[in-house]
Amino acid sequence: MNEADTRAELIDPKLKAAGWGVVEDSRILREHRITAGRIQANGERGKADIADYVLVYKNQKIAVIEAKPEGKPAATGVGQAKDYAAKLDIDYAYATNGHDIYEISMKHGREGEVAQFPSPEQLWDLTFSDQNEWKNRFDAVPFEPVNGNGPRYYQEVAVNRAVNAIAENKQRVLVTMATGTGKTKLAFWIAWKLFQSRWNLRRDGRRRPRVLFLADRSNLAKQAMNDFLNFGEDAIVRVNPLDIRKAGAVPTNASVFFTIFQTFMSGKDNAPYFGEYPPDFFDLIIIDECHRGGANDESNWRRILEYFAPAVQLGLTATPKRKDNADTYRYFGEPVYTYSLKQGINDGFLTPFKVRRVKTTLDDYVYTTDDDVVEGEVEQGKIYREPDFNRTIEIKEREAERVRIVLSEINQNEKTLIFCANQPHAALIRDLVNQLSDSKDPFYCVRVTAEDGKRGDEHLKYFQDNERTIPTVLTTSQKLSTGVDAKNVRNIVLMRPINSMIEFKQIIGRGTRLFDGKAYFTIYDFVDAYYHFADPEWDGEPVEPTTKREPKERPEDSGELPVIVDNPEPEPKKAKIKIKLRDGKEREIQHMIQTSLWGADGKPVSVQEFMENLFGTLPEFFGTEDELRAIWSNPNTRAALLEKLAAAGYTRDILEELQRLIGAEGSDLFDVLAYVSFVTPPISREQRIKLAEPDIYERLDEKETEFVQFVLSKYAQEGEDELSESMLAPLLTLLYHALADAIETLGDVEEIRTTFFDLQKHLYAKHNERKLVKN
Repeated sequence: MNEADTRAELIDPKLKAAGWGVVEDSRILREHRITAGRIQANGERGKADIADYVLVYKNQKIAVIEAKPEGKPAATGVGQAKDYAAKLDIDYAYATNGHDIYEISMKHGREGEVAQFPSPEQLWDLTFSDQNEWKNRFDAVPFEPVNGNGPRYYQEVAVNRAVNAIAENKQRVLVTMATGTGKTKLAFWIAWKLFQSRWNLRRDGRRRPRVLFLADRSNLAKQAMNDFLNFGEDAIVRVNPLDIRKAGAVPTNASVFFTIFQTFMSGKDNAPYFGEYPPDFFDLIIIDECHRGGANDESNWRRILEYFAPAVQLGLTATPKRKDNADTYRYFGEPVYTYSLKQGINDGFLTPFKVRRVKTTLDDYVYTTDDDVVEGEVEQGKIYREPDFNRTIEIKEREAERVRIVLSEINQNEKTLIFCANQPHAALIRDLVNQLSDSKDPFYCVRVTAEDGKRGDEHLKYFQDNERTIPTVLTTSQKLSTGVDAKNVRNIVLMRPINSMIEFKQIIGRGTRLFDGKAYFTIYDFVDAYYHFADPEWDGEPVEPTTKREPKERPEDSGELPVIVDNPEPEPKKAKIKIKLRDGKEREIQHMIQTSLWGADGKPVSVQEFMENLFGTLPEFFGTEDELRAIWSNPNTRAALLEKLAAAGYTRDILEELQRLIGAEGSDLFDVLAYVSFVTPPISREQRIKLAEPDIYERLDEKETEFVQFVLSKYAQEGEDELSESMLAPLLTLLYHALADAIETLGDVEEIRTTFFDLQKHLYAKHNERKLVKN
């Protein structure tokens, strides 16, 4: 009995006998998709995590079941069941073959065989022995769809953890989730559950709560309001200085209030607007991007949080800081839930990335007398390094060469963010991009910084619109490191040092959002920012609080005060040094680009290390070259091998990057594996076809030959993906316009399939390479 029959005939009746799907408020989710599957370089997805069964009771996912065919031991599914239960934050997991049932309690560490599945009530009592009135109320509120979508698994877990903490009377709650994973949606669902259950600070259930959403940038507050529209327009309000001045008072007649710190810190006669509300006015305060100052002891913004101390304060951050002296964690405590960038990429909810490290012969500079000092005073013998450029010294030819490199590397029609040293540097790069790009549109590249005000906001809005192609490139300094919800960013260019791990993670997050057809984004690193990936702080490890304060930009809305910087040290102003290189010197600037590869743990490795790791892994999948050929020559076993390699961390995009590094772009991925394992020299796809043609065409008639030639031409152009079984129908339709015509020409489906499979056996035959050596 196969697995499907085992489920239908053995497992389903046992679940029904236990009351699942029968008892009120109980449901069975079959083949429940947990993750989306990591995005591969060809735009396809890796294998998603799909649980055979998830049991739901009172709106809570309460158990996961992994089914195996009747003939296999029940314990075969234990590993998967545990993995799925851990992801879904479920206590009880089961593995079964329809006869035996193996039970695991993730929380208590108990496991063993049981005679039957527990009933919904029994499992609820086992799982929620510490349930209280408010937990029950929160559980009773279903997740309200946002833009037609319910929560992803990690969002549901985070919401449950947060509202449970509130039910346990915790005053400060922290959730850490990578940029692009939906923190504002999370905030909506938490507020929605509190709102619908009539939770408030008095916990009397008599009135609905008042919620304050605090951000430090206007566009973040505006974006958040879009996720809260289900509350109704009358229930939400934006608190801004212009409206306050017109009304003569702060707004109070709403349920959810949105504002930025700067607005609340402003007011008449040094009396901040937040003081016009009673300290217990808000029941819940949500602090977005709370690591950026709201919880900092030295920040005046802290006054807002202290003033509203009675409220439950929920901090949202994309950047873990796990040291005891880190301000955010000292204030909020440890996060109730953490979801990292690496998890998001591996689950397929964030876009993977590549890093292209660019080095030039003018990364640093020593003045020579054949160069002209246009402005300022240059120090003889001083080595000007990256932190000096565009702050104390400017060499326009150097920046122009960097722009040329970028434009030569990227697809110039793809949306690109360039991070510059400061606002003047962003203006210079904008002008150079427009001068040197292929586009003649005057708004191809625009600058978006604080100085650009509302004009910059308009440019940003058009950039974020995925239907628009102009502007295509944005230059910025500080402003766009956060708060840019632009899904189709394909390139991020770093032209200034990134000294803060917090800022580095935020900048990387500008590219991670999903978009149709976006298989990855690329980071072009001119400033050695790549070293952050090797730091133990990367992706959720300890991060010390930043002591150096970058100058903050003014908020976007007119009428809102700038961010307060605490007693900045005055620095003597020096004229920027401007150097003009001697004629022709800019043409001597050379550059080198190096691509980083990434191991299964998400850390960068050298090409040699990567190949050694891959070499050590491959014997698990095949032992000899003949075995590899046999696997690769069958579309189904080839697909299974690639899937297993991806699960081990060697995804298609990584293998294809290695293919480029060994100079085998025109070859087959087979050649990469054969080269790493057996030092077999790669051959091109055209060569492989030429050598195999006599054997392939030997027994084919004229019509079959026409079909096979067409398939091989597509293979030569596109690669081995064209030989997958899933491509057979599209190839036939492309050549014959309709499957019925193909069948009439070539015979029945099984005959066509046999021809398609047989050509691949000949294509990957070992004697082909021997012929090539003889020739």
